[in-house]
Amino acid sequence: MAEKILIADDEESLVEFIGRALKKHGYSVITAHDGDNSLFLIGEELPDLVILDLMMPQMDGWEVCRRAKTGTATKDIPIIMLTARSSADDAVQGLDLGADDYMRKPFSLDELIARVRALLRRKKGEEGGRTIEDGDLRIDREEREVFLRGMSLEISPMEFEILELMAGRIGRTISREEILKKIWGIGGEDTRTVDVHVSRLRKKLDDGKKPQLTIQTSRGRGYRLSWEEEQEHV
Repeated sequence: MAEKILIADDEESLVEFIGRALKKHGYSVITAHDGDNSLFLIGEELPDLVILDLMMPQMDGWEVCRRAKTGTATKDIPIIMLTARSSADDAVQGLDLGADDYMRKPFSLDELIARVRALLRRKKGEEGGRTIEDGDLRIDREEREVFLRGMSLEISPMEFEILELMAGRIGRTISREEILKKIWGIGGEDTRTVDVHVSRLRKKLDDGKKPQLTIQTSRGRGYRLSWEEEQEHV
């Protein structure tokens, strides 16, 4: 059975455009043009993934996302948020509410399809069942859980993928372009989405204890996951 995707956007021409592309790739498509109907269809149809615009009549995308992610039957449905705004604040707010990814308009259809595939692949749990352990960090790939000093961390699927990639090369710098290609399956120069996810992940890893597991920025190169010992002051 084809995987079902809900496209929720008040721009009907855009919905039709995205819908045609998804159908060509074998997906089943349902559509909504306002927030109320979007939320209804999420609960009624239980789609495999939602492409959700932020600015819609009756109920905005943020509220739709918040309600969907707090529903017992709908909380695990991946959501890609669309925004026409250039500010990263919209993306951060959407991710804070539980969205799994975001894209800025205008966007490449090929990139959108790649992100859809990546999220659906992760939802199926196609990754191996190995465990990554380094010091007080443990990543359970099978259960897709992260533990730091024995405490479970609440992180998004994309944050999990980024941390898993970095933990496999702890202490080594990974470029933004490589992260974009390996996690989202796309290339390109627009790596802002990587920066947003890394920023959120960095905050979640900061538990105020030493040694601190931190994501360091290598200017002009990328990011590096490492243990940061408390420095002595003399």
